[in-house]
Amino acid sequence: MKLFGTDGIRGKANTYPMVGDVAYKLGKALVYALDGKTDRKRKIIIGKDTRLSGYMLESAITSGVVSMGADAYLVGPMPTPAIAFLVRSMRGDAGVVISASHNPYDDNGIKIFSKDGLKLDDKLEDLIEKLILTDKLNNMGAVGDKIGRAYRIRDTLGRYIVFAKDTLPYSVSLDGLRVVLDCANGATYKVAPMIFEELGAEVIAINNQPNGININDKCGSTYPKAIVDATKLYRADVGIAFDGDGDRVLMVDDRYNIVDGDAILAILARYMKKRNTLKGDKVVGTVMTNYGLEMFLDKLGISLQRVDVGDKNIVKKIMDENLNLGGEQSGHIVLWDFNTTGDGIVTALAILSIMKQENARLSELTQDFRKIPQKTVNVLVKEKPQLEEVEEIQNAITKAKEKLSKNGRIVVRYSGTEPLLRITVESFEAALVDECLNLVSNAAVKSIGGKP
Repeated sequence: MKLFGTDGIRGKANTYPMVGDVAYKLGKALVYALDGKTDRKRKIIIGKDTRLSGYMLESAITSGVVSMGADAYLVGPMPTPAIAFLVRSMRGDAGVVISASHNPYDDNGIKIFSKDGLKLDDKLEDLIEKLILTDKLNNMGAVGDKIGRAYRIRDTLGRYIVFAKDTLPYSVSLDGLRVVLDCANGATYKVAPMIFEELGAEVIAINNQPNGININDKCGSTYPKAIVDATKLYRADVGIAFDGDGDRVLMVDDRYNIVDGDAILAILARYMKKRNTLKGDKVVGTVMTNYGLEMFLDKLGISLQRVDVGDKNIVKKIMDENLNLGGEQSGHIVLWDFNTTGDGIVTALAILSIMKQENARLSELTQDFRKIPQKTVNVLVKEKPQLEEVEEIQNAITKAKEKLSKNGRIVVRYSGTEPLLRITVESFEAALVDECLNLVSNAAVKSIGGKP
């Protein structure tokens, strides 16, 4: 049984594998898997979002960590990118984030950063998984004064605030901007308003009253209607919506249009190209990146590099080719000059900085960027067989590709975090998008559709 998906372990809280026993074993396995060529105690930074089940999993992971002789540093609710920053800043050996990101409150997840602020590579994940699923560590652990300690760290919020603010040029102030922040009742609920206010913006925060069960509930980047309505209501210059753990961001311009990850990449790439700061004249996207962005970048002399879905794949490409910009349509943007993972707050600050420096409204920064028609249908599946082995789906895909010819493309893949088959079609002909989507989704429902 494979525990790790595309972004750590994820599932229904208090249902296997998101149970205390697995979390305890993960804490032990993580410490054991770390290279032990040092006499000092291991330092593990542990953060979480605002889900009710976070308390349960935090306690279990901490127990596993200290039982192996390492020290646990608990920072409480903090955005995922803050943990990537803190594990480097605090010279930690690893960082653990307890979050299911944009999923509903009754899900939860565990993702791990290395001491360099990077998601764990597959080799280390496989080792940790094997240790969790076997009895190897059952009778292993520290005793006596070798047992680790747990510390509740209170000043990490301030550290991350300083870090985020320092990504904005000192010559730039957000004075005069009215900004609405949708904090998704998640990990950004406290830190995001403080950062934008301290930089001079007039901030109106919504969905910033987490109660453990309202995270992502009709709010945040996965429910953009809330931020669009609030931007209109308060006549704001910009609306900014984060997801539950703060590594994604979507924005709303002054004409109340949604500015997604593709549009954000377009703005950043053009700005960086103009200032000769875009390394390699390349931007990393995924197989889901709209072809409209590829055409837009091509006109600027910028090449779009596509990888499989997942921020880990984007980061790997950035590192392999010494690049500094990549991201996903969902709003997970990696600004490598600042952080080692997607950071919603830092990304939003970068866009506001461009607006101020170019004295432009957000709508003006996107006016020459156009996406081509693209739609995605999610099919709930009872299992995830190899798609190449499902004849009915393969036949439907072949027919769809014949219909699209050179005027579009189709991407069919399983979600790495949910029991879903995602079918995406894009074409210059909108009617063809719907026709091909229906063709493949109907085949999927008949062959593998159903509750898991």
